[in-house]
Amino acid sequence: MTADSPLVDRARLAELLELERRAFSERNPRSRAMFDQSKKTLLHGVPMSWMSSWPGGYPVFVASAKDASITDMDGHTYVDFCLGDTGAFAGHSPGPTAKAVQAQFARGATTMLPTEDAAWVGAELARRFGLPVWQFSLTATDANRWALRLARWLTGRAKVLVFNGCYHGTVDEAVIRLDEAGRPVPGPGNVGSAIDPTDTTEVIEFNDIQALKRALRPRTIACVLTEPVLTNAAGIIPPRTGYHDALRELAADTGTCLIIDETQTFPAGPGGYTGSHGLRPDFLTIGKAIAGGVPLGAFGMRHEVADAIAGAKLDMGDTGAFGGTLAGNPLSLAAARATLGEVLTDDAHRRMNALASRLADGMQDIIAARGLPWHVVQLGARLEYRYSPHPPRNATESARSEDRQLDSFLHLYLLNHGILITPFHNMALMSPATTEADIDHHTQVFAAAIDQLLSRS
Repeated sequence: MTADSPLVDRARLAELLELERRAFSERNPRSRAMFDQSKKTLLHGVPMSWMSSWPGGYPVFVASAKDASITDMDGHTYVDFCLGDTGAFAGHSPGPTAKAVQAQFARGATTMLPTEDAAWVGAELARRFGLPVWQFSLTATDANRWALRLARWLTGRAKVLVFNGCYHGTVDEAVIRLDEAGRPVPGPGNVGSAIDPTDTTEVIEFNDIQALKRALRPRTIACVLTEPVLTNAAGIIPPRTGYHDALRELAADTGTCLIIDETQTFPAGPGGYTGSHGLRPDFLTIGKAIAGGVPLGAFGMRHEVADAIAGAKLDMGDTGAFGGTLAGNPLSLAAARATLGEVLTDDAHRRMNALASRLADGMQDIIAARGLPWHVVQLGARLEYRYSPHPPRNATESARSEDRQLDSFLHLYLLNHGILITPFHNMALMSPATTEADIDHHTQVFAAAIDQLLSRS
């Protein structure tokens, strides 16, 4: 879909995009050679197929990453606002995390036994998010899968409710969307599914309280799985005033579990959006950033939920539906203790949020000064810009402002001028290592890109 931006000359945009693609190719011959070589042994030339989703036709290959920057094989250094799509939210190889990982690896990386760090991390997650009992996985996807299973067991119900445009990793039940007629259909990425997700899942638009009532009142839904703020529906979609209160009340009234996925919204604050806004979920899932880039996921639960599970003596061994040999390993938990205790501290979050405000203000000033009908949304240390005057209410509205050609030009222009943002949407993320100089560099390059776009010469 192409956004209606009357100030954007499409012929001019196509010309500029081609110029940036040529510049990218000329700047990155070693990355191109490595990409061509990798295609002989790697599907699509990359370790995971989504790594090829960059607008230059191939990704830059990384030589090193440290703090808030990445250096590629061609010797170019970028200010990194992508940060592994939040996986490197703590910055690349933060000192305390690197030290803890080195020390723990020397003592043993995986033992299938608990360590002191596990108890510390559980207590810290409880402090931040308000849920007292925790379990660990390697990814947020697994944390979501296990929370869904527990919610089904607790309620005796089978179906899950998610929101159109949601993202919960590779959870099968969440690869679903509404089509143009508002009907549930498998999502476009639902490849080789064992079962049609419309059999397991109901899907409605975010921010629609009436639709929420219609979905929950029959009492057939085991749980609602949602981000507190939608982050992957072509941009950030904030909850409307009162929506989370209504969601919590309706879930409680209908005996439905509420699962909040904070994996992408953790930048909202030390306790994510849940901590910042006092949400009260039955389960909370998180992953990516909490161990400083070392794989770790986690899910927390209320005491009543934990007591019910413990009292039933459920079989939660890793030969069944839960767990994994490397889940909760000492290396990941040592990394998490250092990251949460010394890097992503409360003070660091306050500083990162202030830097994001500086960037958001600068971008909004540029947009306003040039008369563009765009907006910027900030979520703590994370922000995105979209090609519409106001934030959308739901994923269908958000899709109307999607403009992949414009995205490709802006992403490539930024990349060719030393700025890296996430390739999937227009997200910029702060880390504890990000500086005001990094912010101002982005603002200057963004302004130059817009001026190139609007120039008629």
